[in-house]
Parts: sequence; C-alpha cells; structure tokens
Amino acid sequence: MGELKLVRRQRERLGDQLYGQILERIIAGELREGDKLPSENQICQAFSVSRPTVREALMRLHADGLVTTRQGSGTFVKKRPSDQLTRLVSVSDIAGMLRCLEVRIGLEGQAASLAAQRRSVPEMERILEALATLRASFTDEAVPALADYAFHRAVAKASGNAFFAELLEMLSGPIQGAMGVALGLTRAGSKERARRVIEEHEAIAEAIEAGDAEAAGLAMRYHLNRSRQRVTDGQRDL
Repeated sequence: MGELKLVRRQRERLGDQLYGQILERIIAGELREGDKLPSENQICQAFSVSRPTVREALMRLHADGLVTTRQGSGTFVKKRPSDQLTRLVSVSDIAGMLRCLEVRIGLEGQAASLAAQRRSVPEMERILEALATLRASFTDEAVPALADYAFHRAVAKASGNAFFAELLEMLSGPIQGAMGVALGLTRAGSKERARRVIEEHEAIAEAIEAGDAEAAGLAMRYHLNRSRQRVTDGQRDL
C-alpha cells in the first residue's frame, strides 16, 4: 500500500478521508485485485485514526463492492473501478459519486415508500410522464441525466413531505453529475443494460401506482444499489 500516511484535508471527516484515500490507491493500481489490505490495527497506526474510523471506511468499500473479507484471512481488493470510468472522472469525483449514492439509497427509498401511500393523481401522472421521457432519452439525442433526475424529483415530490424534494434539490449538482456518468456508460454499453435501467424505473413507478409502500421502497433501493454497482463496473452488463 506504499507509504501509509493520511493526507489530512480540512472540512472533511476522517472516515471520508480514509475511504477516499484507500479508494485512490485501488484506482491508481497501488492496491490490485486480490491484494490483501493491511489489518485494522496497521491501518489505525499508519493513518493515525481510530478503529471505528477504519471500520467505517472498510464498510463503505465493502458496500461499493470494491473489497471483500475472507474469514480468518483478512480484507482483499475485489475489483477496481473500470478504466472507462476513470477516464471520465477524477478519483475524488468517483469517491463523491459513491458517497452521494449512499445518501440517496436511504433518502429516496423512504421517499418512494411514502409516495406509494400519499401520491395524488396529478403527482402519479408526473411520475409516469418523467418515466416516458426517460425511456425516450435512450433512443434520441436527449440528455438521460436530466430525464432521470426529473423522475426521481417527481417521486420525492409525491412523498407528501417537501423536505425530500428540497434535499434532492440541495444535492442536485452531484446527483446529476453521477447520473450523467452512469447513464453515459449505460448508453455506451449494451442494449440489455439500458433495458435493465428502464425496467428498474418502471418497477418503482408501478409500485407507487399500486400503492405498495414496501415494494416501492425496495424497488428504489435496489435501483440505487445497482446504480452504484454500474458506476464501479463501468460498461460491464449490470
């Protein structure tokens, strides 16, 4: 892992810094697929951070599918983000995109559940209109990220709690940036992958229209988890 030393950055939590800097080493190839990470104690000492901080960073790398733990053996690099992705965005941008998706999984999963219980007829129509626009964006020259954001914003507004839509607006920059990269990779990939992305959005809309709060929340969380996998896997068919 080279020289193990945390480069301190102001206004950034230690857990975020450690996560980002281990991710940087994976992307740079300093840590390759199959390489074993140092133990928690070694990382604590090398980066001068606490064990909870190390565990938080490792848990996030696990959630991103970048590392795996083997019982009794330690933590190993499972994969590195694709070359297609690293050509499109910087290392810090990749880390930011993955953090943003982590927040969205909790936030939008709950918003979708509430939307299934509270949406009005006009709100449901706006969700379906946004879905139709998203479908069309994969067959014409429209920008998929704008259509994708409109769909998620329509779901948040249908939750009946204005804070969900307001929080989405606050995060609109990083959300649309991540959507642009993920959907760009999808358009460059196979038709099967694009079909799966559309089907994930359809499942969310169908559950909301049916008034099934549990299914709506599950469908949204599934979609966002798959989005996170698509970001790290580039053009692999997911």
